[in-house]
Amino acid sequence: MAVSLAEIIILCLVADWVFRKFRIPGLIGMLGVGALLGPSVFGVINPELMAVGADLRMIALIVILLRAGFELSRESLNRVGLQAVLLSFFPALFEAAAVTLLGPVLLGLSRMESLILGTVLGAVSPAVVVPMMVKFNQERRGTAKGIPTLVLAAASIDDVIVIVAYSVCIGIYSGSQVNIAWKVAGIPLAVLSGILVGLALGIMLYKLFDRYNPRATKRTLTIIGVSIVLVQMGHRLEARDIPFAALIAVMAIGFIFLERREHMAHEISAKLGKIWVFAEIVLFSLVGAQVKFEAAAEAGLKGAALILTALAARSAGTWLCTLGAGLTWKEKLFVVISYLPKATVQAAIGSAPLAVMAGRGMPTAPGETILAMAVMSIVLTAPAGALAISWAGHRLLTQDSPASGAGPRLAAVESDALQDDEERI
Repeated sequence: MAVSLAEIIILCLVADWVFRKFRIPGLIGMLGVGALLGPSVFGVINPELMAVGADLRMIALIVILLRAGFELSRESLNRVGLQAVLLSFFPALFEAAAVTLLGPVLLGLSRMESLILGTVLGAVSPAVVVPMMVKFNQERRGTAKGIPTLVLAAASIDDVIVIVAYSVCIGIYSGSQVNIAWKVAGIPLAVLSGILVGLALGIMLYKLFDRYNPRATKRTLTIIGVSIVLVQMGHRLEARDIPFAALIAVMAIGFIFLERREHMAHEISAKLGKIWVFAEIVLFSLVGAQVKFEAAAEAGLKGAALILTALAARSAGTWLCTLGAGLTWKEKLFVVISYLPKATVQAAIGSAPLAVMAGRGMPTAPGETILAMAVMSIVLTAPAGALAISWAGHRLLTQDSPASGAGPRLAAVESDALQDDEERI
Protein backbone atom coordinates (compact mmCIF):
# COMPACT_ATOMS: atom_id res chain seq x y z
CA MET A 1 0.00 0.00 0.00
CA ALA A 2 2.86 2.38 0.81
CA VAL A 3 4.33 1.90 -2.69
CA SER A 4 0.96 2.65 -4.32
CA LEU A 5 0.65 5.81 -2.26
CA ALA A 6 4.18 6.86 -3.22
CA GLU A 7 3.40 6.29 -6.91
CA ILE A 8 0.25 8.38 -6.62
CA ILE A 9 2.07 11.22 -4.86
CA ILE A 10 4.92 11.39 -7.39
CA LEU A 11 2.71 11.12 -10.48
CA CYS A 12 0.16 13.60 -9.14
CA LEU A 13 2.88 16.15 -8.35
CA VAL A 14 4.22 15.77 -11.90
CA ALA A 15 0.72 16.00 -13.39
CA ASP A 16 -0.08 19.05 -11.26
CA TRP A 17 3.11 20.79 -12.46
CA VAL A 18 2.46 19.95 -16.12
CA PHE A 19 -1.19 21.01 -16.08
CA ARG A 20 -0.42 24.27 -14.30
CA LYS A 21 2.21 25.04 -16.95
CA PHE A 22 -0.65 25.01 -19.46
CA ARG A 23 -2.84 27.10 -17.15
CA ILE A 24 -5.12 24.13 -16.42
CA PRO A 25 -6.17 23.35 -12.81
CA GLY A 26 -3.84 20.75 -11.36
CA LEU A 27 -6.73 18.76 -9.89
CA ILE A 28 -7.67 17.66 -13.42
CA GLY A 29 -4.29 15.99 -13.74
CA MET A 30 -4.75 14.34 -10.36
CA LEU A 31 -8.16 13.00 -11.37
CA GLY A 32 -6.56 11.64 -14.54
CA VAL A 33 -3.74 9.96 -12.64
CA GLY A 34 -6.23 8.28 -10.31
CA ALA A 35 -8.40 7.12 -13.21
CA LEU A 36 -5.40 5.66 -15.10
CA LEU A 37 -3.96 3.91 -12.06
CA GLY A 38 -7.37 2.70 -10.86
CA PRO A 39 -9.15 -0.59 -11.56
CA SER A 40 -10.77 0.65 -14.77
CA VAL A 41 -7.49 1.07 -16.69
CA PHE A 42 -4.14 -0.25 -15.41
CA GLY A 43 -5.30 -1.44 -11.98
CA VAL A 44 -1.96 -0.79 -10.27
CA ILE A 45 -3.34 0.81 -7.09
CA ASN A 46 -3.07 -1.60 -4.20
CA PRO A 47 -6.53 -2.98 -3.24
CA GLU A 48 -5.74 -2.20 0.40
CA LEU A 49 -5.39 1.48 -0.48
CA MET A 50 -8.67 1.36 -2.40
CA ALA A 51 -10.30 -0.27 0.63
CA VAL A 52 -9.38 2.64 2.89
CA GLY A 53 -10.00 5.16 0.11
CA ALA A 54 -13.31 6.33 1.53
CA ASP A 55 -11.71 7.22 4.87
CA LEU A 56 -8.80 8.99 3.20
CA ARG A 57 -11.13 10.96 0.94
CA MET A 58 -13.20 11.99 3.95
CA ILE A 59 -10.11 13.21 5.85
CA ALA A 60 -9.04 15.22 2.80
CA LEU A 61 -12.53 16.67 2.48
CA ILE A 62 -12.45 17.64 6.16
CA VAL A 63 -9.18 19.52 5.59
CA ILE A 64 -10.61 21.59 2.75
CA LEU A 65 -13.89 22.24 4.58
CA LEU A 66 -11.90 23.46 7.57
CA ARG A 67 -10.05 25.81 5.24
CA ALA A 68 -13.40 26.98 3.94
CA GLY A 69 -14.63 27.61 7.47
CA PHE A 70 -11.58 29.71 8.26
CA GLU A 71 -12.48 31.85 5.21
CA LEU A 72 -16.12 32.47 6.26
CA SER A 73 -16.40 35.88 7.87
CA ARG A 74 -19.63 37.08 9.44
CA GLU A 75 -19.69 40.15 7.19
CA SER A 76 -19.53 38.02 4.05
CA LEU A 77 -22.23 35.65 5.29
CA ASN A 78 -24.50 38.58 6.13
CA ARG A 79 -24.16 39.82 2.56
CA VAL A 80 -25.03 36.49 0.93
CA GLY A 81 -27.39 34.92 3.48
CA LEU A 82 -30.63 34.81 1.46
CA GLN A 83 -28.97 33.78 -1.79
CA ALA A 84 -27.01 31.04 0.03
CA VAL A 85 -30.26 29.59 1.38
CA LEU A 86 -31.87 29.67 -2.07
CA LEU A 87 -28.83 28.13 -3.75
CA SER A 88 -28.77 25.33 -1.19
CA PHE A 89 -31.86 23.67 -2.66
CA PHE A 90 -33.29 25.36 -5.79
CA PRO A 91 -30.62 24.26 -8.31
CA ALA A 92 -30.76 20.65 -7.06
CA LEU A 93 -34.57 20.77 -7.21
CA PHE A 94 -34.52 21.93 -10.83
CA GLU A 95 -31.99 19.26 -11.79
CA ALA A 96 -33.82 16.45 -10.00
CA ALA A 97 -37.12 17.51 -11.61
CA ALA A 98 -35.55 17.39 -15.08
CA VAL A 99 -34.09 13.92 -14.44
CA THR A 100 -37.43 12.69 -13.07
CA LEU A 101 -39.26 13.87 -16.19
CA LEU A 102 -36.72 12.62 -18.75
CA GLY A 103 -35.47 9.43 -17.06
CA PRO A 104 -38.39 7.26 -18.19
CA VAL A 105 -38.08 8.52 -21.78
CA LEU A 106 -34.30 8.32 -22.22
CA LEU A 107 -33.28 5.50 -19.88
CA GLY A 108 -36.43 3.41 -19.43
CA LEU A 109 -36.50 3.94 -15.67
CA SER A 110 -39.69 4.26 -13.70
CA ARG A 111 -40.67 7.67 -12.38
CA MET A 112 -39.51 6.76 -8.86
CA GLU A 113 -36.23 5.33 -10.10
CA SER A 114 -35.69 8.51 -12.09
CA LEU A 115 -36.31 10.56 -8.95
CA ILE A 116 -33.70 8.50 -7.09
CA LEU A 117 -31.28 9.16 -9.94
CA GLY A 118 -32.13 12.87 -9.71
CA THR A 119 -31.18 12.95 -6.03
CA VAL A 120 -27.90 11.14 -6.77
CA LEU A 121 -27.00 13.62 -9.51
CA GLY A 122 -28.34 16.71 -7.74
CA ALA A 123 -25.41 17.51 -5.44
CA VAL A 124 -22.58 19.84 -6.37
CA SER A 125 -19.10 18.54 -5.56
CA PRO A 126 -17.42 20.18 -2.56
CA ALA A 127 -14.18 18.42 -3.52
CA VAL A 128 -14.00 20.42 -6.75
CA VAL A 129 -15.75 23.63 -5.73
CA VAL A 130 -14.44 24.36 -2.23
CA PRO A 131 -10.68 24.42 -3.02
CA MET A 132 -11.26 26.79 -5.90
CA MET A 133 -13.46 29.13 -3.86
CA VAL A 134 -10.86 29.23 -1.10
CA LYS A 135 -8.26 30.10 -3.73
CA PHE A 136 -10.43 32.92 -5.14
CA ASN A 137 -11.01 34.23 -1.62
CA GLN A 138 -7.27 34.41 -1.07
CA GLU A 139 -6.80 36.11 -4.45
CA ARG A 140 -9.61 38.56 -3.52
CA ARG A 141 -11.64 37.72 -6.62
CA GLY A 142 -15.26 38.69 -6.08
CA THR A 143 -14.77 39.13 -2.34
CA ALA A 144 -16.28 42.63 -2.24
CA LYS A 145 -19.68 41.01 -2.89
CA GLY A 146 -18.85 37.80 -1.05
CA ILE A 147 -19.22 35.63 -4.15
CA PRO A 148 -16.77 32.83 -3.19
CA THR A 149 -18.33 32.79 0.29
CA LEU A 150 -21.78 32.50 -1.28
CA VAL A 151 -20.78 29.40 -3.23
CA LEU A 152 -18.91 27.91 -0.25
CA ALA A 153 -21.84 28.19 2.13
CA ALA A 154 -24.53 27.16 -0.34
CA ALA A 155 -22.64 24.13 -1.69
CA SER A 156 -22.17 22.72 1.81
CA ILE A 157 -25.87 22.91 2.66
CA ASP A 158 -26.77 21.65 -0.82
CA ASP A 159 -25.08 18.32 -0.10
CA VAL A 160 -26.97 17.87 3.17
CA ILE A 161 -30.34 18.48 1.51
CA VAL A 162 -29.64 16.21 -1.45
CA ILE A 163 -28.45 13.30 0.71
CA VAL A 164 -31.55 13.56 2.91
CA ALA A 165 -33.76 13.64 -0.19
CA TYR A 166 -31.97 10.55 -1.52
CA SER A 167 -32.49 8.64 1.74
CA VAL A 168 -36.22 9.42 1.67
CA CYS A 169 -36.62 8.32 -1.96
CA ILE A 170 -34.63 5.10 -1.66
CA GLY A 171 -36.47 4.24 1.56
CA ILE A 172 -39.86 4.61 -0.12
CA TYR A 173 -38.72 2.69 -3.20
CA SER A 174 -37.31 -0.24 -1.23
CA GLY A 175 -40.35 -0.49 1.01
CA SER A 176 -38.60 0.67 4.17
CA GLN A 177 -40.57 2.56 6.78
CA VAL A 178 -39.66 6.19 6.27
CA ASN A 179 -41.06 9.04 8.29
CA ILE A 180 -41.13 11.62 5.52
CA ALA A 181 -42.25 14.46 7.77
CA TRP A 182 -39.36 13.81 10.16
CA LYS A 183 -36.88 13.56 7.29
CA VAL A 184 -38.01 16.88 5.82
CA ALA A 185 -38.02 18.57 9.22
CA GLY A 186 -34.62 17.04 9.83
CA ILE A 187 -32.98 19.15 7.09
CA PRO A 188 -33.08 22.48 8.97
CA LEU A 189 -32.53 20.63 12.25
CA ALA A 190 -29.40 18.98 10.84
CA VAL A 191 -28.04 22.31 9.63
CA LEU A 192 -28.88 24.08 12.92
CA SER A 193 -27.46 21.32 15.12
CA GLY A 194 -24.32 21.21 13.00
CA ILE A 195 -23.80 24.95 13.36
CA LEU A 196 -24.41 24.94 17.12
CA VAL A 197 -22.15 21.96 17.83
CA GLY A 198 -19.41 23.38 15.60
CA LEU A 199 -19.57 26.78 17.30
CA ALA A 200 -19.50 25.20 20.75
CA LEU A 201 -16.49 23.03 19.89
CA GLY A 202 -14.73 26.01 18.32
CA ILE A 203 -15.19 28.07 21.48
CA MET A 204 -13.88 25.23 23.64
CA LEU A 205 -10.86 24.78 21.39
CA TYR A 206 -9.78 28.41 21.19
CA LYS A 207 -10.13 28.77 24.97
CA LEU A 208 -8.01 25.64 25.37
CA PHE A 209 -5.41 27.11 23.02
CA ASP A 210 -5.50 30.43 24.89
CA ARG A 211 -4.66 28.64 28.12
CA TYR A 212 -1.92 26.27 26.95
CA ASN A 213 -0.65 28.15 23.86
CA PRO A 214 0.45 25.18 21.72
CA ARG A 215 2.30 25.75 18.47
CA ALA A 216 0.17 26.51 15.42
CA THR A 217 0.98 23.08 13.98
CA LYS A 218 -0.35 21.33 17.09
CA ARG A 219 -3.46 23.51 17.10
CA THR A 220 -4.11 22.55 13.50
CA LEU A 221 -3.67 18.83 14.12
CA THR A 222 -5.93 19.04 17.17
CA ILE A 223 -8.68 20.67 15.12
CA ILE A 224 -8.33 18.06 12.35
CA GLY A 225 -8.54 15.24 14.92
CA VAL A 226 -11.63 16.74 16.57
CA SER A 227 -13.24 17.19 13.15
CA ILE A 228 -12.63 13.56 12.17
CA VAL A 229 -14.28 12.39 15.40
CA LEU A 230 -17.12 14.83 14.73
CA VAL A 231 -17.76 13.38 11.27
CA GLN A 232 -17.65 9.84 12.63
CA MET A 233 -20.18 10.84 15.29
CA GLY A 234 -22.30 12.31 12.51
CA HIS A 235 -22.36 8.96 10.70
CA ARG A 236 -23.54 7.21 13.86
CA LEU A 237 -26.25 9.78 14.51
CA GLU A 238 -27.39 9.51 10.90
CA ALA A 239 -27.68 5.72 11.31
CA ARG A 240 -30.01 6.38 14.25
CA ASP A 241 -32.02 8.88 12.20
CA ILE A 242 -30.87 11.83 14.33
CA PRO A 243 -30.41 14.96 12.18
CA PHE A 244 -26.89 16.33 12.37
CA ALA A 245 -24.81 17.91 9.57
CA ALA A 246 -21.27 17.06 10.63
CA LEU A 247 -19.56 18.76 7.68
CA ILE A 248 -21.32 22.02 8.45
CA ALA A 249 -20.17 21.65 12.06
CA VAL A 250 -16.60 21.32 10.75
CA MET A 251 -16.94 24.62 8.87
CA ALA A 252 -18.49 26.30 11.91
CA ILE A 253 -15.35 25.55 13.94
CA GLY A 254 -13.32 27.65 11.52
CA PHE A 255 -15.95 30.38 11.44
CA ILE A 256 -15.92 30.96 15.21
CA PHE A 257 -12.11 31.02 15.26
CA LEU A 258 -12.11 33.73 12.58
CA GLU A 259 -14.76 35.63 14.50
CA ARG A 260 -13.16 35.45 17.97
CA ARG A 261 -9.43 34.77 17.39
CA GLU A 262 -8.64 36.17 13.95
CA HIS A 263 -4.86 36.03 14.14
CA MET A 264 -4.98 32.45 15.41
CA ALA A 265 -7.47 31.58 12.65
CA HIS A 266 -5.13 32.82 9.93
CA GLU A 267 -2.20 30.90 11.43
CA ILE A 268 -4.22 27.68 11.41
CA SER A 269 -5.53 28.37 7.91
CA ALA A 270 -1.95 28.76 6.69
CA LYS A 271 -1.05 25.38 8.22
CA LEU A 272 -4.12 23.76 6.66
CA GLY A 273 -2.96 25.14 3.33
CA LYS A 274 0.28 23.18 3.69
CA ILE A 275 -1.54 19.98 4.71
CA TRP A 276 -3.86 20.46 1.74
CA VAL A 277 -0.94 19.88 -0.65
CA PHE A 278 -0.98 16.21 0.40
CA ALA A 279 -4.72 15.98 1.07
CA GLU A 280 -5.53 17.30 -2.41
CA ILE A 281 -3.50 14.53 -4.01
CA VAL A 282 -5.25 11.88 -1.93
CA LEU A 283 -8.72 13.30 -2.55
CA PHE A 284 -8.62 13.76 -6.31
CA SER A 285 -6.54 10.72 -7.17
CA LEU A 286 -8.82 8.42 -5.19
CA VAL A 287 -11.95 10.06 -6.61
CA GLY A 288 -10.49 9.47 -10.07
CA ALA A 289 -9.75 5.85 -9.15
CA GLN A 290 -13.46 5.34 -8.42
CA VAL A 291 -14.36 6.09 -12.04
CA LYS A 292 -15.52 3.04 -13.99
CA PHE A 293 -15.30 3.92 -17.66
CA GLU A 294 -17.18 0.78 -18.71
CA ALA A 295 -20.15 1.84 -16.59
CA ALA A 296 -20.05 5.34 -18.03
CA ALA A 297 -19.93 3.95 -21.59
CA GLU A 298 -22.97 1.78 -20.89
CA ALA A 299 -25.07 4.87 -20.23
CA GLY A 300 -24.36 5.95 -23.80
CA LEU A 301 -25.42 9.06 -25.65
CA LYS A 302 -28.87 9.07 -24.07
CA GLY A 303 -27.29 9.17 -20.63
CA ALA A 304 -25.03 12.04 -21.65
CA ALA A 305 -28.01 13.89 -23.12
CA LEU A 306 -29.91 13.46 -19.85
CA ILE A 307 -27.01 14.78 -17.77
CA LEU A 308 -26.49 17.81 -20.00
CA THR A 309 -30.21 18.62 -20.09
CA ALA A 310 -30.41 18.31 -16.31
CA LEU A 311 -27.40 20.63 -15.96
CA ALA A 312 -29.20 23.17 -18.16
CA ALA A 313 -32.20 22.99 -15.81
CA ARG A 314 -29.86 23.30 -12.83
CA SER A 315 -28.24 26.36 -14.38
CA ALA A 316 -31.64 27.99 -14.82
CA GLY A 317 -32.40 27.40 -11.15
CA THR A 318 -29.02 28.78 -10.13
CA TRP A 319 -29.50 31.92 -12.22
CA LEU A 320 -32.92 32.54 -10.64
CA CYS A 321 -31.35 32.31 -7.18
CA THR A 322 -28.92 35.11 -8.02
CA LEU A 323 -31.66 37.59 -8.97
CA GLY A 324 -31.87 40.48 -6.54
CA ALA A 325 -28.38 39.82 -5.18
CA GLY A 326 -26.86 42.88 -6.81
CA LEU A 327 -24.58 40.81 -9.02
CA THR A 328 -23.57 41.66 -12.57
CA TRP A 329 -24.35 39.19 -15.35
CA LYS A 330 -20.70 38.07 -15.31
CA GLU A 331 -20.85 37.35 -11.59
CA LYS A 332 -24.14 35.48 -12.00
CA LEU A 333 -22.57 33.41 -14.77
CA PHE A 334 -19.66 32.59 -12.47
CA VAL A 335 -22.04 31.27 -9.81
CA VAL A 336 -23.86 29.19 -12.44
CA ILE A 337 -20.59 27.64 -13.64
CA SER A 338 -19.41 26.99 -10.09
CA TYR A 339 -22.52 24.94 -9.43
CA LEU A 340 -21.94 22.40 -12.23
CA PRO A 341 -19.20 19.91 -11.15
CA LYS A 342 -20.10 16.49 -9.77
CA ALA A 343 -17.74 14.12 -7.96
CA THR A 344 -17.80 13.64 -4.19
CA VAL A 345 -21.43 12.77 -3.46
CA GLN A 346 -21.86 10.83 -6.69
CA ALA A 347 -18.79 8.71 -5.90
CA ALA A 348 -20.08 8.17 -2.35
CA ILE A 349 -23.70 7.16 -3.03
CA GLY A 350 -23.75 6.26 -6.74
CA SER A 351 -23.54 2.54 -5.99
CA ALA A 352 -25.86 2.65 -2.96
CA PRO A 353 -29.16 2.11 -4.89
CA LEU A 354 -27.69 -0.98 -6.55
CA ALA A 355 -26.65 -2.37 -3.16
CA VAL A 356 -30.12 -1.72 -1.70
CA MET A 357 -31.86 -3.37 -4.65
CA ALA A 358 -29.57 -6.42 -4.55
CA GLY A 359 -29.93 -6.72 -0.77
CA ARG A 360 -33.74 -6.76 -0.99
CA GLY A 361 -33.91 -9.18 -3.91
CA MET A 362 -35.23 -6.53 -6.29
CA PRO A 363 -34.27 -6.28 -10.00
CA THR A 364 -30.83 -4.69 -10.13
CA ALA A 365 -30.93 -3.27 -13.67
CA PRO A 366 -32.19 0.17 -12.48
CA GLY A 367 -29.42 0.29 -9.86
CA GLU A 368 -26.81 -0.50 -12.51
CA THR A 369 -28.17 2.32 -14.67
CA ILE A 370 -28.07 4.76 -11.74
CA LEU A 371 -24.46 3.78 -10.99
CA ALA A 372 -23.48 4.21 -14.63
CA MET A 373 -25.09 7.66 -14.72
CA ALA A 374 -23.35 8.70 -11.50
CA VAL A 375 -20.00 7.69 -12.97
CA MET A 376 -20.73 9.44 -16.26
CA SER A 377 -21.66 12.64 -14.41
CA ILE A 378 -18.23 12.63 -12.76
CA VAL A 379 -16.44 11.96 -16.05
CA LEU A 380 -18.33 14.70 -17.88
CA THR A 381 -18.43 17.42 -15.24
CA ALA A 382 -15.51 17.14 -12.79
CA PRO A 383 -12.60 17.93 -15.15
CA ALA A 384 -14.61 20.24 -17.41
CA GLY A 385 -16.21 21.95 -14.42
CA ALA A 386 -12.89 22.57 -12.70
CA LEU A 387 -11.46 24.04 -15.90
CA ALA A 388 -14.55 26.21 -16.42
CA ILE A 389 -14.49 27.51 -12.82
CA SER A 390 -10.82 28.42 -13.13
CA TRP A 391 -11.49 30.28 -16.38
CA ALA A 392 -14.61 31.98 -15.00
CA GLY A 393 -12.90 33.10 -11.79
CA HIS A 394 -10.16 34.88 -13.72
CA ARG A 395 -12.34 36.25 -16.51
CA LEU A 396 -15.66 37.03 -14.83
CA LEU A 397 -14.72 38.13 -11.30
CA THR A 398 -12.99 41.39 -10.50
CA GLN A 399 -9.92 41.34 -8.26
CA ASP A 400 -10.78 43.56 -5.33
CA SER A 401 -8.55 45.86 -3.31
CA PRO A 402 -6.71 44.46 -0.25
CA ALA A 403 -9.34 45.99 2.03
CA SER A 404 -11.99 43.79 0.39
CA GLY A 405 -10.23 40.46 0.98
CA ALA A 406 -7.81 38.61 3.21
CA GLY A 407 -5.22 37.53 0.65
CA PRO A 408 -2.27 39.75 1.57
CA ARG A 409 -3.15 39.72 5.25
CA LEU A 410 -3.25 35.93 5.19
CA ALA A 411 0.15 35.80 3.51
CA ALA A 412 1.58 38.13 6.14
CA VAL A 413 0.11 36.08 8.96
CA GLU A 414 1.48 32.89 7.40
CA SER A 415 4.93 34.45 7.39
CA ASP A 416 4.49 35.46 11.05
CA ALA A 417 3.36 31.93 11.91
CA LEU A 418 6.46 30.45 10.30
CA GLN A 419 8.68 32.84 12.24
CA ASP A 420 6.88 31.95 15.49
CA ASP A 421 7.46 28.26 14.84
CA GLU A 422 11.13 28.83 14.07
CA GLU A 423 11.56 30.78 17.32
CA ARG A 424 9.92 28.00 19.33
CA ILE A 425 12.14 25.38 17.71
